[in-house]
Order: sequence, then C-alpha cells, then structure tokens
Amino acid sequence: MITLHHLENSRSQRILWLLEELGVEYEIKRYERDPKTNLAPDSLKAIHPLGKSPLITDGGKTIAESAVIISYLIRTYGKDSGLIPDARSKAEDQADYWLHFAEGSLMPYLVMTLVFNKIKTSPMPFFVRPIAKAIADQVLKSFVTPNVVSSMSFINDHLSRNTWFAGDKMTAADFQMIFPLEAALNRSEAAKQLPAIQKFVEQVHATDTYKAALKKGGPYDYA
Repeated sequence: MITLHHLENSRSQRILWLLEELGVEYEIKRYERDPKTNLAPDSLKAIHPLGKSPLITDGGKTIAESAVIISYLIRTYGKDSGLIPDARSKAEDQADYWLHFAEGSLMPYLVMTLVFNKIKTSPMPFFVRPIAKAIADQVLKSFVTPNVVSSMSFINDHLSRNTWFAGDKMTAADFQMIFPLEAALNRSEAAKQLPAIQKFVEQVHATDTYKAALKKGGPYDYA
C-alpha cells in the first residue's frame, strides 16, 4: 500500500490531490510543523535523511521530491487515468516543462520572498533592525519581486490560452503547479491581479478530488 508522509501546509497536499484523482488505495501519516521554527519534525528523517515532505513509501521503496513522486504515481497507477499525454506531442513537452518549472524556476523566488519578508519582522537588536530591513527591501525590490512579477505574467499568459498547463487535459504539470500558485496568491500581490492564475486555482479547488484531498489532509492555509 502507498503511504503518504503528509506534512501540514506543505507540498504534500498536491500529492494527496493526485492520489484522489488516481483513485488508488493509500494511507496518510501526518506530521506537524514545529510551532517555533515552522520546520518539519525530526521524525521525518526516519523516513528520508533530509526529513522533508512530500515523501511516499510504496512496495518497500521510499520516493522523495514532488516531481519524482508525481511521475512515479502516474506512470505506475495512472495508465488509464487520462493524465498521460501522447508521446512526442506538444502536450507532453508542455507537461514536462511545467513539471520542472514549478520548483526549478518559480519556487526559488517565492521562497526568497518569504525569507526576506521574515527578516524584516524577525527579532533582532534594535540598532540592527533598520539595516536588515533596508537590505531586505532592496533585495526584494531589485531582484526578487521583479522575477516574481515576470514569472506570474508568463504563467498568466499561458493559462489565458490553455485550460490546463499542457492544453485541454489535466497532466502531471497541474498537480505540480498548484502549490506554487496557491502560495503565490497567498504571498504575492502581483499574482492576485492576474485573472487566469486565479481562474486556474479556483478550477482546481472546485474538483471533487481536490475537495476530498483537502478533507483528508486536514487544515491547509493555501486553499
């Protein structure tokens, strides 16, 4: 049986959605973040040395990294699911691209946005605070925010011409891209102004499989 090692408010929510979409039997083992650090608990390191979620175990195998998990689950359990585009098609190229774009291009800027905003509000000696805030603001203004804005515009333009990331049908790319777009709508004012991104997230949230995953996964701040 598949076991999803599910960390609250994390990328593993998208794996839950995929498991529901595939209709496979699975179990959930839940983990809570440390209330002070917001990091995953050390107990996850018993499953994988890096101690990060999502993780799945299946048939004696431990599989990490969202893109790898998504590809594995669809390849192993989704042959008749309609989630696999035709080989060597434009849809296959698009599915591959967005599957890797999510973590390779988009999430680094969203994480930097979170980190630099936290720096501005973190406890520190009063005489250091103005300097730290000024540096954080400058990095956000000159580097991070422009890249977030351009990435969001790029995604919005693509979604304005496509129902799903690879075209008319759902693929692995949609399960991978939902988390960064949920996070972006939560953290980025730029994303909130882009209708195609909002429409896509609302479209996902309206599916029965996503609703079922949300119910099973527990509280999730981005939905």
